[in-house]
Amino acid sequence: MKLFRLTAAALTLAAFASVAAADSKNPIVGGKEMFPTKNIIQNAVNSADHTTLVAAVKAAGLVETLQGPGPFTVFAPTNAAFAKLPAGTVDSLLKPDMKPTLTKVLTYHVVAGKWSADDLMKKIQAGGGTAELTTVSGGKLWAMVKDGHVVLKDEKGGMSTVTQTNVFQSNGVIHVVDTVVMPN
Repeated sequence: MKLFRLTAAALTLAAFASVAAADSKNPIVGGKEMFPTKNIIQNAVNSADHTTLVAAVKAAGLVETLQGPGPFTVFAPTNAAFAKLPAGTVDSLLKPDMKPTLTKVLTYHVVAGKWSADDLMKKIQAGGGTAELTTVSGGKLWAMVKDGHVVLKDEKGGMSTVTQTNVFQSNGVIHVVDTVVMPN
């Protein structure tokens, strides 16, 4: 009888676990679940892959803005993306006297509105293969498809691949990118 109760309890726990896993349809970014009811900052601070981005957003004083109503589309560089920059670049940008430059770089990764992957694809198709996006910093990014992935071309000719799309937030959407895009 004791073995039966233990087996029944184990089966019940397994059933609840599988139901919970099936219900968890939210994307996982940096090892953590992203919730569409939370804002961009509330989700980003939990991603182990975006600690450099979060530190930069804090240093630039953009936390309040990205917690605002938006909507925003954020092309969010991973820690590995920041690591691709020349040695010392991130440390330099995080210095207080570099705040205007850091702000420009970060807001170059943000587009007003909530642009899903489908929206971006439609804009790319309508543009004959390229979509011009105006960033919050006032710069331009060009989105296109390469090898089945949306890629961004920055004003300096650099390319960044979108590695994860449609991480919906209460105030917009995040698309994870593998390279920091740079304004002129």
